[in-house]
Formats: sequence, C-alpha cells, structure tokens
Amino acid sequence: MQKNVEKMTINYSPNFDLKKRDKNKIKYLIYHYTGMKNDKLAIKKLTSFNSNVSCHYYITKSGNLIQMVPDLYVAWHAGKSNWGSHKSLNYKSIGIEVSNPGHGNGYRKFTDKQIKCLIRISNLMIKKYNIDKNRILGHSDIAPLRKIDPGEKFPWKLLSKKKIGVWHDINSKILKPLRGKKTELNLQKFVIYLKNLGYRIEFSNSNELRKILKIFQMRFRPELIDGKLDNECYKIAKSLYNLRK
Repeated sequence: MQKNVEKMTINYSPNFDLKKRDKNKIKYLIYHYTGMKNDKLAIKKLTSFNSNVSCHYYITKSGNLIQMVPDLYVAWHAGKSNWGSHKSLNYKSIGIEVSNPGHGNGYRKFTDKQIKCLIRISNLMIKKYNIDKNRILGHSDIAPLRKIDPGEKFPWKLLSKKKIGVWHDINSKILKPLRGKKTELNLQKFVIYLKNLGYRIEFSNSNELRKILKIFQMRFRPELIDGKLDNECYKIAKSLYNLRK
C-alpha cells in the first residue's frame, strides 16, 4: 500500500469470493459503520467464518487502517443492494467499515482521526479505480429499507469539500427557513429526483417512500430526520438533480 496510508495493517477475513475480479469492475465506494460496541467485537465478527460478513478496509476507533480483504476480491459487505440500474453491489464495490457503536449502542460522532484516515483511503481508492463521485455511497443509500448506516453523524458535507461524494449547492441560510414548510411540493417530481440520484423506489408505496426519505434526510439534511417531505428536502433534492444534468 502506498505511503499515504502507511499505518495500515493486515487482518484478513475468510469471508470473500474466491474468484478474483478485474479492477475495471470496481465502480463504487460504500461506507458502513460497524454497529458494534468496540473494535475487538467488530473485528471478531468481520473475521469469523460463521458471520458471512467482511469488508475491504476497517478504520478503528483510534483512526488506524486495517485491510481485511484485498481489493480485487469481492468482500461481503453490501448484501442485497441496488443503485440505479445496478444490483448486488458487492461485486462492483470497495467496502469500508468505520468503527462506531451505531444507533443501537450509543451512536456517536466519528473522530477527527477516523475522518482523516477515511479521506486518505477514499482518495486512494477513487484515484486507483476512477470512482465517480455519484457512486460514493452509504450502506443505507443502497439498501434503504433495511439499513441506516453510516447514519446522520457521518461527515458527508466535509467529504464533499474534499471531492469525495456529492452534496447540494444551497446555502444553509436559504434552506433553514424552508424546514417543516409544505407549500408547492410536487411529490411525483421529488420521487423523480430521488430516482435520478440512484435510489430504488416505487412511487405508489408510501411506507417505502417514508423510509427512503429518512435515509435521504440522514445524508443530506441530518438536522431533522422525520420521514416527512418539506420544502427544504424538496429544494435539496432538486439541487442534486440539477447538478447531475
């Protein structure tokens, strides 16, 4: 591994596909949190034969990097997943787990050291595999009906400033007064905006829409996660849609 991630250690997981893939198959970068109380428990699970889960890279609580599956092998981190026309994203992605107890165990902010490590390894993967910024996603983005990680405390806005992933281009002073207001909303257009981003969604299913809206809020409007469409969410989605044109 290159010198900008010189602190990386290796602790290989047995949970990966034996067939090697071509580097051109790697098109996504997927972020997770561990949802485990500490590093010891998380690493034990990720390296257990019985768990059937793994990742390519693991960032510890103290910000150290561990490689668990070599890049050119398929790690088992995404599960049943979709983004745009792609499905089963394990085969097309690099999975990065960041140590965090998650929503069930006292969810907390990611540390500065973790974020610095995340930026380093992400930049390396983006450059190495030419990963498009629109394909840098959270586990919740690709499996919104069953996953909520990496959650609302994940530093998406900061990462976007480092050219990692996407963010809208609207000033927060403009957005905040729109929060909670529901005038002139076009639900059908909002669904189109979400589909354009890559979310797999059915317009007729209101329960599904509410869950996906919560995931959208966790990522792009973490100040209020209520699963309700308001003017702020609508304007953010429209901005992201226009940026992709």
